[in-house]
Amino acid sequence: MPSYYAPTGGLPPQTDLLTDRAIVTEAYTVIPRGVLRDIVTSTFPGWQHTRAWVLAKPIAGFATTFAQYLVDVAPGGGSTRPEPEAGVQSVVFLQAGELRLTIDGAEHHLTPGGYAYLPAGATWSLTNPGTEPASFSWIRKPYEPVEGLAAPKPFTVQEQHVEPTPMPDTDGAWATTRFVDPDDLAHDMHVNIVTFEPGAVIPFAETHVMEHGLYVLEGKAVYRLNGDWVEVQEGDFMWLRAFCPQACYAGGPGKFRYLLYKDVNRQITLT
Repeated sequence: MPSYYAPTGGLPPQTDLLTDRAIVTEAYTVIPRGVLRDIVTSTFPGWQHTRAWVLAKPIAGFATTFAQYLVDVAPGGGSTRPEPEAGVQSVVFLQAGELRLTIDGAEHHLTPGGYAYLPAGATWSLTNPGTEPASFSWIRKPYEPVEGLAAPKPFTVQEQHVEPTPMPDTDGAWATTRFVDPDDLAHDMHVNIVTFEPGAVIPFAETHVMEHGLYVLEGKAVYRLNGDWVEVQEGDFMWLRAFCPQACYAGGPGKFRYLLYKDVNRQITLT
C-alpha cells in the first residue's frame, strides 16, 4: 500500500540544534521537511481555513515555468474559486484526508493518492468534507496552446488504479506512474510518480532542458544535484533549474518515491 508524507507544521523545541539540510544554489534548491513550519506558511485570497507552503515560484535566472505548493485544508475549508488566472492549468495530488472537487459542475471525491488535472479556463472548486485536515500538492503552470491541437480535458484518477511503467533495462527496479500519455502533445507538463526499489539507481547524470519540482512521498535516498550528493527523505522538496545534472541512488530499506513535475512537448521560444 503506497504512503504519502504530509507536513504537520508546528515548531521545533528550543533545545534543537539549528543544523539542517536546507540549501539554495544557482542550480538547485533543497527544502527539507524540517523547515516546513507554521511561521513560513502563506494564506491565499478566496480560501477558507487553509494554509500553504510555497515551495517554488518562477524566479529570474532559475526555474521559470511553474509554481508548486503544499496545501493544508482544515475540515470545512477550501475555495470556490481557487485559480485566479484564466490561462493557468493545475495538478492536484492528495496526500492525506479527503477532498470534494467540482470541475465544470461535475463532483469528484478524492482520497489519498487522488490525482486531478485541471485545464486552463476550467471552473473548479475544492473543499474538505471530512473530519481531518486534507493535505495536497498543487502545481500550477501557464498553459502554452499550439495551433491545431485541442487543449486537454480535465480528469481525475487514483494512483492505485494506474499501472507503473518500468523504465527500460531496469527489470522494474525503476518505474514511472504516468497519469498522461507521453505522446499526447496537447499536454505541456507532466506530473508523474517515480518509484525506486531499494538499491535502484538513475545510472547516469540526467542533464536536460526540463525544469523539475520533486516532492518526496516515501522513503529516502541520496540524490545527485549538480556536483553534490544530497541525502533526502519523505517530505523533502527539490527544485531543479534546466540542465541541472541529476542522478539518484535509493539505499532502502523501503521504496523511494517522489511526485515529479517537468515541462514538456513545446518548442523553445526565441522571439
